[in-house]
Amino acid sequence: MTEQLVKDAMVSEPFSLDVTASTQEAGEALARPEVRAVFVCDGEKLIGVVTRKTLVREVVAPGRDPKTTKLGEIAEAPNATIEASAVLADAFAYLEEHDYERVPVVEDGRLVGVLSRSVVQRRLAEDEEVSDTEG
Repeated sequence: MTEQLVKDAMVSEPFSLDVTASTQEAGEALARPEVRAVFVCDGEKLIGVVTRKTLVREVVAPGRDPKTTKLGEIAEAPNATIEASAVLADAFAYLEEHDYERVPVVEDGRLVGVLSRSVVQRRLAEDEEVSDTEG
C-alpha cells in the first residue's frame, strides 16, 4: 500500500483573490458561510490570508475604505503552508501538533489547494478500515 500524499486529500482550487482586489471583494466572499478565509495571491504565488477578523482589525476599525483598500495591503502571512508532496500522515500530525484546522497547500510557493484537518482525519480513518479488512 503506497503512502498517501497531501495532494491526494487536499481541496483543489481554494478561493483566492489577487493582491490588487479590494477588501470589499474579500468581505463579500467571507459573507458566505462556506468561505472561512480568502487566500491572497500575486499571480499564482501565495502572499497571505485574509479572514473576517483581519477585515475588522485592518479595514473596519480604522475606518479605511473597503472599495479602495487592496488585499495586498492587509493580507497576513499564513501561519503555515504544507507542500503538496508531503506525506499525508505527517501533515495530519503537524496540523494536530499546531492545532490548525486548515492550511494552504503549495508547490514551489504556488497555491494549489487547502488541507483540512477534518478531511484528513476521515481519509486516514477510511484507510485504516480498508487495511483492517484486508488483513
